[in-house]
Amino acid sequence: MHILVVEDEQRLAALVRRVLVEERHAVDVAHDGDTGLDLADSDTYDLVILDVMLPGTDGFEVCRQMRADGVETPVLMLTARGAVEDRVAGLNVGADDYLVKPFALEELLARVNALLRRRKGSLETSTELRAKDLTLDLVRHEVRRGNRIIELTAKEFALLEYLMRHPGQVLTRTQITDHVWRYDIDALSNVVDTYIHYVRDKVDKGHGTPLIKTVRGVGYKIDA
Repeated sequence: MHILVVEDEQRLAALVRRVLVEERHAVDVAHDGDTGLDLADSDTYDLVILDVMLPGTDGFEVCRQMRADGVETPVLMLTARGAVEDRVAGLNVGADDYLVKPFALEELLARVNALLRRRKGSLETSTELRAKDLTLDLVRHEVRRGNRIIELTAKEFALLEYLMRHPGQVLTRTQITDHVWRYDIDALSNVVDTYIHYVRDKVDKGHGTPLIKTVRGVGYKIDA
């Protein structure tokens, strides 16, 4: 899964990142609230671990603004404040869970895993994904463009599913590799470009309106 850690204590941020990477997560780190909000608003993360006391915009405001911007990514708030009113304040601005510093790494991982399970369950409640006239049926494992059935390999299907779960959002090659190949040793440096070519050839060929777009120097997206 792809996790954003927003924490200004660099040693703690590095430790949390290392622990999460060891659990096979992809992790980005921001050390101030403004950068954290910019990244979180991309809505490409499965979880945000958010400190309250941050330079610039504080964690409460970052979380409140995320929710105002329509970002539903689960938020685990970290703080040295243990008062009930502070925990309530975090939950009231949209946080999903709260962890008081200092904390045991085992508890952090337990809370992270609980939120990720909840996130995965909410994403999987829909059995059909759509992008204009393209339909992906998760139950039948079937893809259609209009009335035409498109035959995809397992990896091609997983790639298209990931794009369609983030309609209109630019996904980097690293994000795609981490989510689709999940550290597979066969995931070579150009594997994303190669498979995008395969999927694009099957999905867009023969149609006047291509759905899979290249954002030069950044990655790929599918039109909403």
